[in-house]
Amino acid sequence: MLKYFLRPGRILLVGLGILLTSSVFAQPGNPGDDPDIPIDGGISLLIAAGALYGSKKIYDARRKK
Repeated sequence: MLKYFLRPGRILLVGLGILLTSSVFAQPGNPGDDPDIPIDGGISLLIAAGALYGSKKIYDARRKK
């Protein structure tokens, strides 16, 4: 099984993949002015839904006892 992963072509492909992905994830420079875009994006709704779900699970667990 180790021989399969140590083939020269695979090592080259993995090496190139690692080198190329580092440039893909690079951040652009300073965009200049503040774009005034809200960062919330529904996270507060997800937190509220998680809190409600967790409280229901706690309620059901206490009710079972």
